Amino acid sequence: MGNESINWDKLGFDYIKTDKRYLSHWRNGEWDKGTLTEDNVLHISEGSTALHYGQQCFEGLKAYRCKDGSINLFRPDQNAARMQRSCARLLMPQVSTEQFIEACKDVVRANERFIPPYGTGGALYLRPFVIGVGDNIGVRTAPEFIFSIFCIPVGAYFKGGLTPHNFLISSYDRAAPQGTGAAKVGGNYAASLMPGSQAKKAHFADAIYLDPMTHTKIEEVGSANFFGITHDNKFVTPNSPSVLPGITRLSLIELAKTRLGLEVVEGDVFIDKLSDFKEAGACGTAAVITPIGGISYKDKLHVFHSETEVGPVTQKLYKELTGVQTGDIEAPAGWIVKV
Repeated sequence: MGNESINWDKLGFDYIKTDKRYLSHWRNGEWDKGTLTEDNVLHISEGSTALHYGQQCFEGLKAYRCKDGSINLFRPDQNAARMQRSCARLLMPQVSTEQFIEACKDVVRANERFIPPYGTGGALYLRPFVIGVGDNIGVRTAPEFIFSIFCIPVGAYFKGGLTPHNFLISSYDRAAPQGTGAAKVGGNYAASLMPGSQAKKAHFADAIYLDPMTHTKIEEVGSANFFGITHDNKFVTPNSPSVLPGITRLSLIELAKTRLGLEVVEGDVFIDKLSDFKEAGACGTAAVITPIGGISYKDKLHVFHSETEVGPVTQKLYKELTGVQTGDIEAPAGWIVKV
């Protein structure tokens, strides 16, 4: 069954109420088997730790329609593992990989009519999350938890698709040293709202955050990871305990190494050495790959390949990644789960 009310070619990254979402409760030391529901409103205690103390985490992954009509989930095991690490960091019960993947598949099947058709560039975005709930007021872990997954059809996160965007170096920190930067928790994103808004008011796509300890090294691009291509064809991406280990970043590291033959370096990206790179980009589940045209730092704009044209290496990475996701290019072992 199709969904004729949606203009697939004009999808952005906006909330759309879909048919079903998954809901599971943790009580008395275990998760229940979960269920699908049409209700998109959560009913929780006013004392829930998610509301007062930020005890929550979330994930983001996509399902893709393939040319043959089948459906691909891209690396859900990696999202399950990252959510488990986030839960452990915030003293929340972990969701098993099996429950996580099966719940994702159930949500995709129940909302199949919302999957953008093959060739439109869209995907079905899944948002799993765990929140602390129940009657509570003290600063402690919650007595109960909710694990839920909803989905929305999405297009490009940044308008214009695979086109270069300019970004602004922020003076604010996204996360603290030894804090929760490597966990996918809401507090990191709340901290980014004001600097992101300021960057957009200044006509940039988003803010770029430097390392919170020295403010000399690039860490993240808005809510995405950074990568750069050096003049001698090395794929470089920041390595820091306060950087979120992105699934797209992880995938590009392997594709750059095994498919494009690039040397991969996970290390420091100093803000005063941007001239080392001929291309740069932001990568993430929502953004996929967004080429970085230029970075503004101390009122000077450093331009990489071009402000209007996508660099050749970035184009190859994008083609390889999206080809794997949609089944047009053979995926490395274990990357694709058929729904």
